[in-house]
Amino acid sequence: MRAARFDWPALMQAGMRGLGLRPHEFWALTPAEFELMLGTGAGIAPLRRGGLEALMADFPDTPNEKKDE
Repeated sequence: MRAARFDWPALMQAGMRGLGLRPHEFWALTPAEFELMLGTGAGIAPLRRGGLEALMADFPDTPNEKKDE
């Protein structure tokens, strides 16, 4: 399977021409930040049941019994 390639000229044009970023500002952005600035990112994915259950196991509402120290 071949990895997808980025269209760097289009991304650079969107960032530098479209958003008015300077080159060093463009290259300092994370992909998530760049997507957010372009308005194309969906943001953080919603917490699903598995993630909630993992958080509940790690951070229960009731304190655990005292462990022997």
